[in-house]
Amino acid sequence: MNIELFLQRTEALHKRLADLYQTATVLQWIPPDLLPQAFKELYSTSKVVQLAVEELYQQNEELIRTRNLLEAERQRYQDLFEFAPEGYLVTNAQGIIQEANLVSARLLNVSKHFLVGKPLINFVPLEERQHVRSELIELSQSGKVRELVVRLQQRHGEPFDAALTVGVVRNQQGKAISLCWIIRNISASRRAKSTVSQNDSVLICDRIVQKYSKGENIPVNPLEILYVCQGWVKLSTFCETGEEVVIGLATAGMVFGSSMTSLNIYQATALYDVELVSIYVAEIAASPMLSHVLLPKMNQRLQQTESFLVISGRRRVQDRLYNLLQLLKQEVGETVPEGTRLSVRFTHEDMANACCTTRVTITRLMGKLQQQGVIIFDSTKHIILKDLS
Repeated sequence: MNIELFLQRTEALHKRLADLYQTATVLQWIPPDLLPQAFKELYSTSKVVQLAVEELYQQNEELIRTRNLLEAERQRYQDLFEFAPEGYLVTNAQGIIQEANLVSARLLNVSKHFLVGKPLINFVPLEERQHVRSELIELSQSGKVRELVVRLQQRHGEPFDAALTVGVVRNQQGKAISLCWIIRNISASRRAKSTVSQNDSVLICDRIVQKYSKGENIPVNPLEILYVCQGWVKLSTFCETGEEVVIGLATAGMVFGSSMTSLNIYQATALYDVELVSIYVAEIAASPMLSHVLLPKMNQRLQQTESFLVISGRRRVQDRLYNLLQLLKQEVGETVPEGTRLSVRFTHEDMANACCTTRVTITRLMGKLQQQGVIIFDSTKHIILKDLS
């Protein structure tokens, strides 16, 4: 029953009892000692009912407010899922799709409503399905987040290499009830890596691969040139005041080294886990093949250094930041549905060092760009440039 209506009827009943009591007191045939006691009990009972109804009404109002808050919260999380910058799927433990966001639907070239109820395995080429089924069984038994790289087949489209991150959701009894998937198209990065490996195999062949973790300083020897096989390296120097100045960014396939600069202080820092090999300068001079492969890479390093010099020469800080973001877009940008995602996470301190300004100024300017919708951040806090033209 509608609580508002129930409250009105209770009040009406209470009033009728009062009227009945007034009428009955004038009837001569009713024993005088019975009537007052009976009506007193009825009146008292109706009063209790009325108070109970009022309390119920208040509780119902509180429940409505709570329901509205929960609905708003549910909608917020639904929007976060729906408009996430990466493909998200939720399946049951057997891999049947229960929810899909817009990016996942675009990746698979299917309407997201069509995806619901379909097995994810349907988008895996036949020759790889057994492997994926085995992974699903293993996932249901394991509590760890898994990383898979498989081929996915678009509906009426081309297959692509996909990196899948999968987590398991369990009930209170520990039984797997659903799987949460993040889907990324890595075909472009794989093609780039393949190109690097084919053209630059002469640089890596029979050389010891040196590994450095994120944040480690990489020693530079003036007799060597270092070739980056994997990862990103920040190149910097220090001015007279002791402040760091970023002068370059070496990504996979690029080279760097103190022999390529006249700076007295030249520092290389791993921004992510880095793998590289060293090549002696004397060896390059003696090998025409090495010289042929390395010359365009040295030229690339020189051009990037000039770009950083242009940034520091801009009069206004906002212009320096604009040029820096454009340069990073060119060097480490990858296309995503929302724009261009910078695959390296730069701190505001790093950007300030590159722009010859303070971290506070960069934080303020980045906040403005975010308010203007020029930049957004994905779920892993990487910058996505929407439109800087």
